Amino acid sequence: MIANIVKPGRSTRGVINYLYGPGRANEHTDPHLVASWDGFAPDPGRSADENAARAQLAKAMDLRVKQAGDRAPDGHVWHCSVRAAPTDRVLTDTEWAAIARRVVSAAGIAPEGDPDGCRWIAVRHADDHIHIVATKVRGDLTPARNWNDHRRVNKELIAIETELGLFKAERGDRTTAPRPTRAEKEKATRAGHQRTARERLREHVRTALAGAAGEDEFFTRLTAKGVRVKQRIAPSGDAIGYSVAIVGDRNADRDPIWFSGAKLAPDLSLPRIRQRLTASNLPHDEGTGTAPTPQRGPSFARRNAVATATQALDLLNSDDEGAAAAQLVGAGELLDALAQTSAALTRNELQEAARAFERATRSHIHAQRTHYRALRQAARDIIRAGPSLGRGEDGATSAMTSAPFCPNTPTSSSATWHRSRGCSRPQAAAGAMNRHGRGAEKHLGSVLTGRGRGVPAWWYWTR
Repeated sequence: MIANIVKPGRSTRGVINYLYGPGRANEHTDPHLVASWDGFAPDPGRSADENAARAQLAKAMDLRVKQAGDRAPDGHVWHCSVRAAPTDRVLTDTEWAAIARRVVSAAGIAPEGDPDGCRWIAVRHADDHIHIVATKVRGDLTPARNWNDHRRVNKELIAIETELGLFKAERGDRTTAPRPTRAEKEKATRAGHQRTARERLREHVRTALAGAAGEDEFFTRLTAKGVRVKQRIAPSGDAIGYSVAIVGDRNADRDPIWFSGAKLAPDLSLPRIRQRLTASNLPHDEGTGTAPTPQRGPSFARRNAVATATQALDLLNSDDEGAAAAQLVGAGELLDALAQTSAALTRNELQEAARAFERATRSHIHAQRTHYRALRQAARDIIRAGPSLGRGEDGATSAMTSAPFCPNTPTSSSATWHRSRGCSRPQAAAGAMNRHGRGAEKHLGSVLTGRGRGVPAWWYWTR
């Protein structure tokens, strides 16, 4: 079962109208009440005068809100939907009513045995889910005590799944990046983009960070990608935060739509980025930044990265959880660097692999950040060496570098590592990345087969 607690609202009648209405796509069938705060709330779905019953129900639920006056919360409507898995049996109204009571109790809306609990209703308009709506004013006219409600509700749903023999759903572990909203998805579709502005910005920030030696370089890379950057400056003159925006992405008032780093992903806030930059302590490049010499070109950088990735695999299989978590972060940067500089033939697959693996780089385990210095340096060397042409030795070393991210190597090990710690979503991300890594390797293999004359003998020995 999955619970979705939405942002608090201001109109009780508006939510009731939606629940008892046809739905956005006429998906609501037979809306009716399955439970309420006292068991005697009017049910518009079973009333001869539905409109009058809706008004009566909204008035009854808003009674304490009116009594509290200015003391009532600004967003006084609490709204939570609870959905069963498609494979679950169809629950009865009585079972859904019991689930609703346990949910409002766990959330702190109406704790069991508390006579001053908030007023609430549970409405069912489909076989697989219910909506629970409450007004967040208690009987003593104080606000509801529903702090951290999402976490407590999910804990209760885990117990319900076990007791009723239902499918045990995957749940977030508070390390995931915020999902794009429905409005963001629709806007991207209208503009002809496959991904939302939030998702594109997350990738821009992540790839700008790959192998960056300091904040200045990070922000310079972001600007070079065509991203609008706005830093938040403290009175001391130091940056304390940053926001990014896609050029041309504006709201109804024609203002740029900004996203802070923390709104893109938990590990992309400025403090977290600083931790990564400071702990790895990469040397800044000297000189003018001209093209590297041939012996230090793309092939050389990739050969060094292979050895580094192999060492990372050993740490990932060790008992040192902090070091292993750090290797995942560093491996993500190395893959980002490889995707940015690979030939066009494999770039799309590697970019998809990097996007999938990005989720696997975050976990609850505190990364011992000094352990990923070698991986970050390898990523930096690849980016500084420039793009690979994808043929000859460049193609061979690109394949060798991508190979550690394919089956039975760090990616598979990362999936095992997350699975052993009960982190299902990062595990799934590592598995998805595995598939794209295989695709990239196949592309490279076909190129090398067709251009075998340019491949050095040592390439075949390594395979």
